[in-house]
Amino acid sequence: MWLPVLGLLLGIFLGLLTDIRIPDEYSNYLSIAVLAALDTLFGGIRAHLQNTYDDKVFVSGFFSNILLAASLSFLGVHLGVDLYLAAVFAFGVRLFQNIAVIRRLLLSKWSTSREK
Repeated sequence: MWLPVLGLLLGIFLGLLTDIRIPDEYSNYLSIAVLAALDTLFGGIRAHLQNTYDDKVFVSGFFSNILLAASLSFLGVHLGVDLYLAAVFAFGVRLFQNIAVIRRLLLSKWSTSREK
């Protein structure tokens, strides 16, 4: 479970140390990639807390989420439609759902440990 969190913290740390600028035309793709990564991270944490975590599912979900979201964004740019907003909405909803489940699981584990 700590591997995804460690990867996120390492990525943030390395990102803050570098002076890489992303061109404006790629900002939609980057926002989708970050949302897909966060969705996968919190999904992995949720799966770990529910004792259903699998490395293969985590890694394949990460890459398939990013690929699908980037494809939607790419298609939307060429059609002149903001299709990336569909991915933003989908990942945003799943992100908040995963966070809510994680919160409930942690609260129930905390309350049962306090009762013992």
